[in-house]
Amino acid sequence: MKELKFVDVGEGITEGQIHEWMVKDGDTVKEDQPVVKVETDKAVVEVPAPVGGIIKINKPANSTVHIGDTLAYFGTADEIRNIGQATPQPAVMISQKVNLPQPQAQQAPTPQVRQRPKEIIATPSVRHLAHELNVDISKVAGTGPEGRILENDIRATVGKTTGAPHAAPEQKFSEVREEQHAGQIERVPMTMTRKAIARAMTESNKIPVAAHMDRIDATELYNLVTKEKATFQQTMNVKLTFLPIIIKALVKGLQENPRFNASYDADKQEIILKRYYNIGLAAEAPDGLKIVVIKDADKKSIAQLASEIGLLHAKILNNTITVEEMRDSTFTITNIGSMGGGYLSVPIINPPEVGILGIHLIRDEPMVRDGKIVIGKQLPFSLVFDHRVVDGADAVKLGNALIKYLEDPELLEMI
Repeated sequence: MKELKFVDVGEGITEGQIHEWMVKDGDTVKEDQPVVKVETDKAVVEVPAPVGGIIKINKPANSTVHIGDTLAYFGTADEIRNIGQATPQPAVMISQKVNLPQPQAQQAPTPQVRQRPKEIIATPSVRHLAHELNVDISKVAGTGPEGRILENDIRATVGKTTGAPHAAPEQKFSEVREEQHAGQIERVPMTMTRKAIARAMTESNKIPVAAHMDRIDATELYNLVTKEKATFQQTMNVKLTFLPIIIKALVKGLQENPRFNASYDADKQEIILKRYYNIGLAAEAPDGLKIVVIKDADKKSIAQLASEIGLLHAKILNNTITVEEMRDSTFTITNIGSMGGGYLSVPIINPPEVGILGIHLIRDEPMVRDGKIVIGKQLPFSLVFDHRVVDGADAVKLGNALIKYLEDPELLEMI
């Protein structure tokens, strides 16, 4: 008999949720046949059967599973029938009248069982704090979700070991008194994606951010897309929008301002400059916001970028996006304009990146050209950045690069 376990897939994933069983309990399946869809905080993945045989489902749909949990069993009809029916060893009943054997003076040493090292779940900033305060993080009991070690746990440990007053435990939200509001509240469990967003946003909140905002005269950009849209559709079956051109302009700007295509290593106090350009795109999915990634965007034409955006968007909608297609981004764009957001906003950085670009709705607005007021196409943008890594002057330079390339998009390679 063979077990199908929920294994460690990396990426910091410790739990998942059974999204859908693709077979029924008792079905005969073939080796490598997809049998279950498991949702992690990254994606929904199909898991195949490790062997052929009859399947016995152990975890129902919508149940939460953790690393090491058995999802299903595979075996012969007899093996499946006997699951859970092994005869337990009879317990030894001890009466008060029974004389218990006295321990012998000399006994052979008991073999030592090697204990599995304790899994330490903590962010880099918490590990750095433990190092600064000389705390052995392996001996700290975490009070966060899944035993995650929080900053307060580190500080509380310092208080116990030094006798100094320690930080108060994290304040929890007061529970709503349901008896006073019967029928007026609903508790909604968070999806795996929503949990991932919550963790990422909590981590992002620790970044000291600043923002640079400006506007682009998008008249030429608008005219170019309007002129080329039909050609792209007819000759390449590709939908041309503003986004692939903006990606191309951004990559040019990042090449000229490399500190934005980077991450910050708090433990080593180093800036990690990246020579590859993987552009993340914030995408609205049925279960929450996800980041899909255009890999090696600097090596792709606008036509190729437009095609890839369409493919990734379709995968988000039908829930077939893979983990590989959502990781390793070096800089992220959030297209607020695609949902009608026409004015400036302050997007939240996607850690461990050091910046995010928010682009907004292109509108007809009054503009001054050659001393005259005319109506033109205005594209507002917000550039939010990690002030530990880049300064305001750097943000202005990157913003000016975007303006240069998008106000004269002929500078960019279309095909």
